[in-house]
This record gives sequence, C-alpha cells and structure tokens, in this order.
Amino acid sequence: MVTRTARPADLPAVLSLVRQYRADAHAEEVLTGHTRLNAAASGFRRLLEDGGHRVVLAVVPGPDAAAGGDGGEVAVGLAVLGLDPLSLVLGNPQVTVDSFVVHREHRRLGAGAVLLAAAAAYAQENGAAHVVAAVGGHEAERQRFFARMGFAPLTTRRIVALDSLSRSLVAWQRGGVPFPAPRRGPIRRRPVGRAAPSTGAVAAEG
Repeated sequence: MVTRTARPADLPAVLSLVRQYRADAHAEEVLTGHTRLNAAASGFRRLLEDGGHRVVLAVVPGPDAAAGGDGGEVAVGLAVLGLDPLSLVLGNPQVTVDSFVVHREHRRLGAGAVLLAAAAAYAQENGAAHVVAAVGGHEAERQRFFARMGFAPLTTRRIVALDSLSRSLVAWQRGGVPFPAPRRGPIRRRPVGRAAPSTGAVAAEG
C-alpha cells in the first residue's frame, strides 16, 4: 500500500471516500449522491490547485505497478493536508489533517499509517513541528487510532447549520438569548461542631 497526491481524474474515488467519511460522522446530508458532478469537479480542481493544501490518497497498486502504470489501482484512503493559517502568522507552522478516512473493507491493513506518514513528510517539507488531526468526539474508532499514533486531545470543534446560527443571532439581537450566568465561587462550609453566631433575631428559649 502506498500514497500519492490526488489528480483530477480521482474525483469519483475521492467523492466515494468523503461520503463514507460523512456517514461515519453522522453528517450524511452533506455531499450526498445528489451532488452536482460539475460543481464537485470544479471545487476539487480548486482544492488540488491550492498551494496551501495537498489531497493524499492511499492506494493499493494495480497489477502493472512495477511497469510504472496505475491501471487497476484501488483508492482505499484519503487525507486532506493543510497548513493552519494562524500558526503561519505566529511563525510556528502546524499541519492539519482533515477528511481522514479509510475504506471500511481496508482498515487495519496499514492505510491509516501510510496516510499519516504522508502527513509527516508534508510537515517536514513545510518546517512544521506538529500535526493536528480533526476527529469527531463520537468517532471512537478514529479516536483510538490517533491515540495509538501518539495524538493527544487538543480542542473541541462544534458545527452549526447556517439557518440555525442566523436564528440564534436574530434572537440575540432582540435580547432573547441571555448571556451565560457567571460561575459561582466555591461554597464555604461551616466547620463541624462550631455553633453559629447569634444574630439576635431569634428569641431565647426559657
């Protein structure tokens, strides 16, 4: 199993892998089978031409691989590599790994490792000291894989539909979305066995 940079002709394989990635992430409505092929092809070409990203495929070589051909090869994994813009501004570039997916029938066969090897090579090319991968909190299998490869938890990413965000912003502008209440400080407990001081508000028994 090897990796190579994706080419425009790889669009069908890339779309298939991305659909699986979205399904695994419970976002099936994104990039469904009804995606307009011409729009997808145009966006894919722009991504391939973007100097700040590299689309990498893990492929099982075809029978004529020894002769230098690629006929019959099968794409079994995908990773979109990039450079975090803010890290570039701060002078400490970090490589990002997005849309990381391995075909269900080819997992635990080394595809994920060769994709991360491509990410490491990309980091070395760009002088980056860290590689950051985006993994959903509910994606247990991906979480375990990245943990085994030495990745530590970094941050939480949240997603919202534009319509939902727009409604929230309108409600906020109208004063319908309250700000979060400030956190209360720790409650101080009275030492056990010490009587409360008298305030004079309670009459003495007698």
